Amino acid sequence: MDSREAAEAGASRRTAFVRLGAYGLVVGTVLLVLALTGSIPSADEARDWVDGLGDGAYVAFVPLFVAVNFVIFWPVLAGAAGLLFGTAAGTALTLAGVTAASVTQMFVARRLAAGHHGNLLPKRTRGLEEFLTRNGAIAVMESRIVPVLPWGLVNFSAGLTQLRYRDLAFGTVVGAAPKVFAYVALGGSLDDIASTEAIVAIVLLAVLAVFGALFVRRQIALGRA
Repeated sequence: MDSREAAEAGASRRTAFVRLGAYGLVVGTVLLVLALTGSIPSADEARDWVDGLGDGAYVAFVPLFVAVNFVIFWPVLAGAAGLLFGTAAGTALTLAGVTAASVTQMFVARRLAAGHHGNLLPKRTRGLEEFLTRNGAIAVMESRIVPVLPWGLVNFSAGLTQLRYRDLAFGTVVGAAPKVFAYVALGGSLDDIASTEAIVAIVLLAVLAVFGALFVRRQIALGRA
């Protein structure tokens, strides 16, 4: 590669970074505006919206989930699904929404990277990139178990690697299912937090948190070995 080609490649990478930064700024601004203006609908307003759509609400939920998940964390949306549709239907709809949102966010990040996915992440994170690419769906499943790790961060980071879309989708369906069920069940039981369903959801979330913490500890120990 001559000096001209190297300069063009560097400029292209800088453009990709600018796009990613601008996107993050827009999403952060929208979230801040929603929080400050109180524009997020209440539970009663959401119920009225679902009642107005009738059966169409089941069709509209997943596309809306994908769009809203860019600025609102998925557990909030999962809880709303439980409140609006019940645990069974809400779990299925939320799992479909989480999976579709994950793939969409990965696609957006990859498009913003402008063909530079696989060489935009800093060198200190190359180990994570190699882990995702090498282990595929298994790595995604594990990322869904780790407590406190934002799924959106994983989705966008995946878009900057060579991870395949099908691996992200499959890993999300399998790895996210327990947490999705728990948050949906909890959301549907907020008016009766002492119900069996709510207790099961809380216990499941606690078990997943402990298991995830032990998993992270084991991975750190293996990394130091």
